Amino acid sequence: MVIPILTGILALTESCKTSNPVEPDLIIPDSGVSYSKHIEPIFQAYCALAGCHVGSDASSNLDLSPPSYFNLRNYLPPLVVSGEADNSLLVWYLDGRADPRMPLYRAPLSQNQIKGIKTWINEGAQNN
Repeated sequence: MVIPILTGILALTESCKTSNPVEPDLIIPDSGVSYSKHIEPIFQAYCALAGCHVGSDASSNLDLSPPSYFNLRNYLPPLVVSGEADNSLLVWYLDGRADPRMPLYRAPLSQNQIKGIKTWINEGAQNN
């Protein structure tokens, strides 16, 4: 009985150590950032489809599978402070100010992606 449980735990851990399955080539604009067009695709590629934050087995109970907005905005402790990217835990995890840096075991997001997420938060973190 212990062997199947350990095998399942190891499989979940290993799924987060693979390379990014998709590299979004989307360039996020300097303003007018849309959650559905710009931010959610990043979460899908780096967090949900990567096998870490998806479904009932999501790491830290943060499910970022579509639609992810509700889960992101209602997570406790709050990850996003609308209008205040520099005070948002999400940004701290992505830029390495919080430990561990996310995405875990993968290359960090690009500067454009992090800047885009900050812009989205500073513009009110709307579900647009």
